[in-house]
Amino acid sequence: MKYLEEYRKPEIVRHLVQEIRAITTRPWMIMEVCGGQTHSILKNGIDQILPKEIELVHGPGCPVCVTPLEQIDKALAIARRPEVIFTSFGDMLRVPGSREDLFMVKSAGGDVRVVYSPLDAVQLARENPHRHVVFFAVGFETTAPNNAMAVWQAHREGLRNFSILVSHVLVPPAMKALLSSPRNRVQGYLAAGHVCTVMGWEEYEPIAAQYHVPIVVTGFEPVDILEGVLMTVRQLERGEARVENQYSRVVRREGNRPAQELIRKVFEIAPRKWRGIGEIPASGLRLRPEFRAYDAEVIFDLGELQVEEPAICISGLVLQGLKKPDECPAFGRQCTPQTPLGATMVSSEGACAAYFAYHRQRAEEVREGAEAGKAADA
Repeated sequence: MKYLEEYRKPEIVRHLVQEIRAITTRPWMIMEVCGGQTHSILKNGIDQILPKEIELVHGPGCPVCVTPLEQIDKALAIARRPEVIFTSFGDMLRVPGSREDLFMVKSAGGDVRVVYSPLDAVQLARENPHRHVVFFAVGFETTAPNNAMAVWQAHREGLRNFSILVSHVLVPPAMKALLSSPRNRVQGYLAAGHVCTVMGWEEYEPIAAQYHVPIVVTGFEPVDILEGVLMTVRQLERGEARVENQYSRVVRREGNRPAQELIRKVFEIAPRKWRGIGEIPASGLRLRPEFRAYDAEVIFDLGELQVEEPAICISGLVLQGLKKPDECPAFGRQCTPQTPLGATMVSSEGACAAYFAYHRQRAEEVREGAEAGKAADA
């Protein structure tokens, strides 16, 4: 398969690993931003074949993971209303709120439906003029154009029975927030290739210059990721800090200008809370005043909700690259994909879910070894 198999070839992987080993002279910590990259790293054992000096940590780039618990509870409250058809992509239905998830609302009689595009939800609104159709608009810059198009289309047609529950977040402000933290350990970024497909990489250049970190726009296959690591390490070893594009077969410097223009027409920048991290200024999108008639939070007047995350969960530290999932005492025990406690286990793209799928046995061996050591010391 063109553009896929050639990025998984073992001989190219071996060559890239040899190049990384040859140029690495000291420890470096690199964060891959996207959850898709995290899964590729763990699934293909990339973290195991890198030299011991290179540590990969996992960033906040899973849109389901960073959707605040408050927004999940608001979605549940709207979905319970008898006049509402609540629509969402399938991955949000099993994400638990404070007491239940959308599947449970559906089983109790709520009209919750999976759609494959926000425009499917607009079509439902056309077909059901006496019901109100709500779409759960979650994600990064990658999904924002489609959600903007749905609102734009509904506005153009004069549909008044359609709205979206917005939980959009933006990648660059989160990268800046992590680098600004006094606990920051990240020295270089593998930026998310699909986000840059929409937004380009121009907005990363001030970040690289201000914080003196290399940022490499990177794809998702093993060769992509290893090449991104090689480009990052090469800059680190030379003392450089600039933006490079490994994912050049897809990403252009300027990104997709028409998509960006549509986002700006419908949305405006706003502060946004990230699950596990907290509020980051100017890190989200909300509907512009002229489109507030399509804002589900305004229509249903839900106000502010107070929620509490499980105290044992360390997902916030995982999302900031300060801890690894298998360092959590609840990992694989109280917290599994079937019984998730925190942000990074609720989604199949989350770092904890990736460790559970690909590193669980190793994590259990490490834990048993540590417990055996403690018993011997006692």
